[in-house]
Amino acid sequence: MSAAAPTFEQLTAGDVVAEREITLTRDELVRYAGASGDFNPIHYRDDFAQSVGLPGVLAHGMLTMGAAGSVATDWLGTAGVVRDFQSRFTRPVPVDAAAGAILTVTATVGQLDADARTARLDLKVTFDGATVLGKSQMVVAFA
Repeated sequence: MSAAAPTFEQLTAGDVVAEREITLTRDELVRYAGASGDFNPIHYRDDFAQSVGLPGVLAHGMLTMGAAGSVATDWLGTAGVVRDFQSRFTRPVPVDAAAGAILTVTATVGQLDADARTARLDLKVTFDGATVLGKSQMVVAFA
């Protein structure tokens, strides 16, 4: 049974509306590179990444942001539309060849605008206990 669609009226600032762990794998990095055209070798070659001072292969920043945003859009469903989505990339996400990288995403209502019927969702995105996206915010509008 699926959850009921969210409504603007049921929201309160501070509400946690969605939480999920997302595992990024090396296979997903390859697929994302093909889809985005970003073939920087730091995203698929450990030897190259290490030669430029990185711990190993890193997830693409936009892949990390998109994966995090999907937590909020999955919660929203067809109840509204995304008006704005912004993030700052604060830390890289190393993706282990065997274990991948587990992101933890929490979407919280940060602010409501009753006149515009919009909610600002604040996304907390962490990897290994550290925040990897700063000021990650999505504004959604309800009908």
